[in-house]
Amino acid sequence: MAARESRARHSVDGSESPVPLLFDDVPSGAVSLARVVHDPDVPRDRRPDGNFDHRVLWNIPAVQRRLFREDAHLAVVGRTTRGTNTWIGPAPPPGDGPHRYFFTLYALDTVLDLSDTAGRREWEASMTGHVLGQAVLTGLLRRD
Repeated sequence: MAARESRARHSVDGSESPVPLLFDDVPSGAVSLARVVHDPDVPRDRRPDGNFDHRVLWNIPAVQRRLFREDAHLAVVGRTTRGTNTWIGPAPPPGDGPHRYFFTLYALDTVLDLSDTAGRREWEASMTGHVLGQAVLTGLLRRD
């Protein structure tokens, strides 16, 4: 029952509220944090590369230990695959099987010099050589 309630709250079947995250053990020397929520299981007939970015954030203060909906103002919110700067709730096609959603948090030794028009590709390139550590939480969602 809890999984259905969680799905309804954060997916397109509900209010599409961003998934809240709590974290700790940020490496010393971190200047900022960055996060992406990525689904690599999109059917190829919908997206030839099979990828969808639901949220891209960077320049989160390194002292931050949570990312809730109300904390988005603390970060630069980049472009999703859909081209928006907002959370896009999971929406795997019914009957497609479970999709994996990777919530990856990075600790960086710098603040990234990117505008909010950047997406995951530009963001990843700008992080090269600056990652001090990372953590990944994987969620699964299937719609029957």
